[in-house]
Amino acid sequence: MRKNKFIKGIKSKAKQIGLSIKNFFIHLVLKMKRLMKEFKKDPKKFIKKRYKRFKKACVRNKDFVAFVAVSVLNSTVLRFVTVHNYFAIKPFLADLSVVLFIGSFGFLIKPKRRNAYFIGFNIFLTLICFINSIYYTFYSSFSSVSLLATSRFVVDVGDSVTENVFQVKDLIYWIGPIFLIWYYRHLKKKHFVKSDASKKKFVHSIVAALVCLFFFVITLTPLEIGRFAKQWNREYIVTKFGLYTYHINDLIQSIKPQLSSLFGYDKAMKEFKAYYEERDTSHEENKYTDIFEGKNVIVIHAESLQNFVIGLKINGQEVAPNFTKLAKEGLYFDNFYTQVSVGTSSDSEFTFNTSLMPSYNGTVFVSYFDREYVSTPKLLKEKGYYTFSMHANTGDFWNRNVMHQNLGYDRFYSKDDYEVLDEDIVGLGLSDESFFAQSVDYIKEIKEKNQPFLGTLITLSNHTPFSDTDKYGDFKVSLIEKDESGNEVEYPYLEGTKLGNYLKSVHYADKAFGEFVEKMKQEGLWENTVLVVYGDHDARLPKNDFVRMYNYDKENDDILPEDDENYVEFGSYQYELNRKTPFIIWTQDQEVSGTIHNVMGMYDVQPTLGNMFGFSNPYALGHDIFDIKDKNIVVFPNSDWVTNKVYYNAQKGEYLALTQEPISEDYIEQCNTYASSLLDVSNDIVVYDLIRKEREASESYTEEVSE
Repeated sequence: MRKNKFIKGIKSKAKQIGLSIKNFFIHLVLKMKRLMKEFKKDPKKFIKKRYKRFKKACVRNKDFVAFVAVSVLNSTVLRFVTVHNYFAIKPFLADLSVVLFIGSFGFLIKPKRRNAYFIGFNIFLTLICFINSIYYTFYSSFSSVSLLATSRFVVDVGDSVTENVFQVKDLIYWIGPIFLIWYYRHLKKKHFVKSDASKKKFVHSIVAALVCLFFFVITLTPLEIGRFAKQWNREYIVTKFGLYTYHINDLIQSIKPQLSSLFGYDKAMKEFKAYYEERDTSHEENKYTDIFEGKNVIVIHAESLQNFVIGLKINGQEVAPNFTKLAKEGLYFDNFYTQVSVGTSSDSEFTFNTSLMPSYNGTVFVSYFDREYVSTPKLLKEKGYYTFSMHANTGDFWNRNVMHQNLGYDRFYSKDDYEVLDEDIVGLGLSDESFFAQSVDYIKEIKEKNQPFLGTLITLSNHTPFSDTDKYGDFKVSLIEKDESGNEVEYPYLEGTKLGNYLKSVHYADKAFGEFVEKMKQEGLWENTVLVVYGDHDARLPKNDFVRMYNYDKENDDILPEDDENYVEFGSYQYELNRKTPFIIWTQDQEVSGTIHNVMGMYDVQPTLGNMFGFSNPYALGHDIFDIKDKNIVVFPNSDWVTNKVYYNAQKGEYLALTQEPISEDYIEQCNTYASSLLDVSNDIVVYDLIRKEREASESYTEEVSE
């Protein structure tokens, strides 16, 4: 009896709330209709009348106006200093509508508590701006709600954040809440009288928010709406939709994966099947087909190793002599791009092993570690391989101790498996020199017990902030030349720059790698073994440092003027293209050699190695580079893409031609369509666990038929 009474009470209360909400919206709609009717009757009179009321309302509600102004100003300043989105009306209207909506609820609160509400929410919005300002400095993108799951990793790279990411400019956003607190105290001293909680003012504020939203929405194009829904390119969305709108959408996108059964699973599965049915999976054999079948594989995941260091010399001394030697002796892909998102190194590992792209939200290693993937370790295990991975960092960093097992590694050697002495610490942890030396001993044991094997070694020393310069050895990045008298003169050049410190770090990492190659050779471990090396991502170096490197004026210790005939242009597009990393395949007897210039992405590695080692992944998104050759396209997680002909920037809707060949609009449109489909299907595979679902459905069907 009591239970029924309780349930009836809940139903009654719910009904009352439902009616209240319904009545509110009816009132809101009627209010909007009256305003539209009044506007149509006499627009001039309407605007004049509303302006007077607006002015009067601002004077009477200074606390509300201050909250709105400070909150919108912060998001505007953020766009100024990040995407340089100066005086754009669209994102301003979007952010304004969000802030008006949030602020309107202040009128439902008693005057004594209203200021606390405004200050509290302003601090929250300021925190969003502050975090994004710091995040953008490091990743050239904006933060995501789903990244909260990875925030614990910041502790392990704390020096990197404080030394290279956090800057004084990031504090500017806190001027807003400080001003707001002072201003509210000032109003209190002036005996500024606020009216009681007012539903009327609440409605007026909501109407104002809807008006702003209306004018914002009518300016949007179908293309902008489509990109907003998919949220590939965070920069683009903040540029067009504002920061606060982006984060509301991001929150929704972050929740969706947890409720995948309610959000488009059937549609995703249908498009997944259609994509692979229409995809051309034909593959012609080439001279590399099965060339390495049955051989051991050692993969070096080279931290932050960029391609421009290959062959680079300063004062006649090579920055990376061992990597350069390997590139000359082996098969060197000099137009290779990683396709990382916010998961950086973990994204590289994921794409390298699965030929899938990073997810739209969060990182696969943390948010989607329990999905089924067709990975290189699993495919080689089917061929009798023993698989292992090695990394001298903690096992839970990027959730590797769990994800490496899911990828098919039989054994993951982490920090606990290495002897870490204080004198062996370089940068974030155990030096590459010590890591490689101890790893060789493990590899020797593995080879004695298991044949063949796949081993992945993940380096650590060449990681930002590149500040352990006293441990990198003696490598000068100043410029040393002889004057007319034959005396040596030293010019600062890159000393003191982040790029200069990076080159010193690379030189150290290269030395450690060279020692590893030699020790493996001494132990006879290169026999019947293939070495694969890839840079996991670029080093996030400042563009201005590259401008200095290519345009140094030694006489003035400055940069050459742009009108100088020797000036080398290094703009944003050159910077993006310069982010490529080396990819090298090498054997001791140099079975394969040469330089491949065709553009290649990380998702092309698995199909390319699969052709060489005799395995294939039916869900791979990349291609065997020796099959697709110059027709390849590399798609990035933010929907940019590059081919041999074009680099396309999705945010700006612009492209840079890389050859003299004319580029048609049809070609751009076809590549955009290809990129869109690829990103969608990859994300759906990850979010909805489609590989597992499709295999389970296939197994069920087989069982039914057999019965």
